[in-house]
Amino acid sequence: MGNCCGKQSDSFSTPGRTLGSTPAPQPKSSTVPVPKKISSSSSGRALGGGDGTGDDPRSAAARAAEARAAQSNSPKGKLGQKLQEERKQTRTDTLEQISAEERRQRDMASNADARNWN
Repeated sequence: MGNCCGKQSDSFSTPGRTLGSTPAPQPKSSTVPVPKKISSSSSGRALGGGDGTGDDPRSAAARAAEARAAQSNSPKGKLGQKLQEERKQTRTDTLEQISAEERRQRDMASNADARNWN
């Protein structure tokens, strides 16, 4: 049994190696030497901005995060104001609002039943 797409060959037809014999050493291929590290005395300059404040990246990121947070807190239009109000609601306020809506729906249903009664 063998591979139907390959040629028939006996893998044991070639002579093998004895224990202790090693294959012929391969000639070394030419390798590229590792480049030396280039050290610079200047710290370089930051990309982007170009304001030249010289602050470290951590404080710049903190300032940017604070600016984004302040900007996101300001409502934008009607939907933004509604969202801001919903965010300010506590869990109890939300539950009370849902309960009041359900009571109104039950009252409307009972009034409709009373009107339809003959």
